[in-house]
Amino acid sequence: MSQSRALILVLIVWAAIYLPRLGSLEIKSEEGRRILPAVTMLETGNYIVPQVGSDPYLRKPPLVNWLVAGSFKLFGVHNEWTARLPSVLCVLAVALAFVSIAHRSLGPNGAIAAALIWLTNFGLLEKGRLIEIEALYVSLTALAFICWLSWWKDRPWRAWITAGIFLGLGLLAKGPLHLLFFYSVVCAVLWQAGEVKRLWSWPHFLGFILMLGIFAAWAIPCLQQVQAGHAATVWTKQFSGRVSGDGFKFGDWLMNIPRGVAYLLPWAALLPFARFTLLENEADRKFCRALSLGVAIPFLVVNLLPGALPRYTMPLLPPAIWLLAIFIREHALLWPKPLRKAITWTVAVITGAMLIYALAIIPVLQGRAKIRPLARQLETAIPPNEKLYAVDPEYQPFLFYLRRPIVYLSEVAELPPEARYLLVQPADEKAALARAEPILPFEDYRGRRVILLRVRPKPPRAD
Repeated sequence: MSQSRALILVLIVWAAIYLPRLGSLEIKSEEGRRILPAVTMLETGNYIVPQVGSDPYLRKPPLVNWLVAGSFKLFGVHNEWTARLPSVLCVLAVALAFVSIAHRSLGPNGAIAAALIWLTNFGLLEKGRLIEIEALYVSLTALAFICWLSWWKDRPWRAWITAGIFLGLGLLAKGPLHLLFFYSVVCAVLWQAGEVKRLWSWPHFLGFILMLGIFAAWAIPCLQQVQAGHAATVWTKQFSGRVSGDGFKFGDWLMNIPRGVAYLLPWAALLPFARFTLLENEADRKFCRALSLGVAIPFLVVNLLPGALPRYTMPLLPPAIWLLAIFIREHALLWPKPLRKAITWTVAVITGAMLIYALAIIPVLQGRAKIRPLARQLETAIPPNEKLYAVDPEYQPFLFYLRRPIVYLSEVAELPPEARYLLVQPADEKAALARAEPILPFEDYRGRRVILLRVRPKPPRAD
């Protein structure tokens, strides 16, 4: 297949899987934490410190929030489709990079196989249609891997500089764990090639500095705007919690490795058929063994940590896919003759199944919405053109669906005289009753009580 035809095929498969009814389901899981800070950024003009409700949200860097805000600004509308578009575009960018950048290293067959495996693995099928960090984070790490593995031998400047850019953006997406995966693979490949000295080269040094500079360009202004000690505490807890095992559950921990492997399904089923001895030359055999070790060791180490979750190892999907692509290119899969067209049929079946899901199942799931109905209740209870004042609401996804200005307050005492409608949680209800009367108590999607109150106008002052 020519490169142009491969690009067209990738676009068709991507569009069939990731675009149909992309914005039909309400936001779920952690999507609100990616979307609500983006809305606040557009309203306040502060793109440095993300906010959820009235509080800074420092648990994750803001790249995903910036992309959502940019999508909202570009299309001029705030909805699920524009919020999720950055995720599916990131997935597409990696597939196109496999076909174009990796074409020389993987060959035509290997490149198109890698792109299709990328688009149809269970991990991306689960995360790629949501505005979650994983789709962005894994895609950026994938681009770093593709650039480095494609160019490290003969174009070191290009390899290290482009990888440094994408790794720096990965730091802005989630944090430093992807560096463990990247350097595990890089060190394994350089070691088997006898080129470990490249780690002390100028191209690598400048790529590393560029990576740190990209992160520092946000982190330094952020620390200047918030209490540095508080930010450092939040960031430290995010990392230490992964190691110390906060909320450790033995049963879930036992399933980490099986679930981590499941992210590469159905393509992980090809691994038992792979044979190093069928690779054409010793250089390919050494490279594939090194790549295998570079993927397997950090995969096991991270999944065995007491606080780990299987999705933490998703950045290892790209090098695992690269490995499978080499075995496919070299016809080094020893499988029965009836399975020779398994790859083609698998891609076709997954694409068809995702179309059926989008066209037949999503309409059913729309009837089970929990968050949109809450927003409709609030919209009905509050007159048009009235602002809603929300006191320390924490994370409330239904606020995304309110088509009115929302003013966040830290406490009831901050309520201005012109306020007419107030949203509080039970902890602030007593203070709010001194100035307002409840009109709509309800439970959010987690079963927590929230109260909408109408503020009583202050009596006119006597002369």
